[in-house]
Amino acid sequence: PLPPRNEGANEGAFIEFVEGVTTEGGPDYVEPQDRIATFDNDGTLWVEQPMYVQLAFAIDRLKALAAEHPEWATTEPFKSVLDGDFAGVVASGHKGLLEILGATHAGMTTDAFTKTVSDWMDTAKNPKTGKLNTQMIYQPMLELLAYLRDQDFATYIVSGGGLHFIRAFSESAYNIPPNQVVGSTGKASYAVPDGVPAVMKDPGIFFIDDKEGKPVAIDTRIGKRPIFAGGNSDGDFQMLEWTTAGEGPRFGLLV
Repeated sequence: PLPPRNEGANEGAFIEFVEGVTTEGGPDYVEPQDRIATFDNDGTLWVEQPMYVQLAFAIDRLKALAAEHPEWATTEPFKSVLDGDFAGVVASGHKGLLEILGATHAGMTTDAFTKTVSDWMDTAKNPKTGKLNTQMIYQPMLELLAYLRDQDFATYIVSGGGLHFIRAFSESAYNIPPNQVVGSTGKASYAVPDGVPAVMKDPGIFFIDDKEGKPVAIDTRIGKRPIFAGGNSDGDFQMLEWTTAGEGPRFGLLV
């Protein structure tokens, strides 16, 4: 059912699990509406090195906006970004990151933000390989997603990355529609700019979808405990722990 790559115990256990939950009348059969699979994004579905793609977007976006903000040339953490001093950006810590995200992700409608991300993704390249970010997706994971969907699984992205950032490319990249993306969210408000009703992205963080936040977000957004979860880091531990602790057949994939 999957292209031969690294055949062995892991792949065999995975296929055995899927066949078990999809064999009607079998002891492990799970109804299609309960076949929920959740995946982390960065490092699981695509690369996260040498930096998170969303951070690269924020840096490029900040540089593009710099002409409108001359004060950034002497104000941290913006000065470090503009000077190409990545160590300085890291040294600014959580506070600096929030300032960068606030300056680059807020002050526009969600529709405008989605278009900005989509346009950027058309040309943005991984700084290490020189390939488009959309070419840095793991092919075996695309095959795994397709296999699960063929078996009537609903596949979700559950990421610490920004909800609206991932939604901008999830369908074209992974064939996962925006409504099946769960991510970190910033503050937002309703407004009618120029007579057009819209949801605005405001400065500040509303919810961080990482570590213990992932099960909370899944419960809130999806409303069912997954029977399959895949991740690659300690930020995914709680999602894997919660998924595999449920009743019936369960599968946790550590990439």
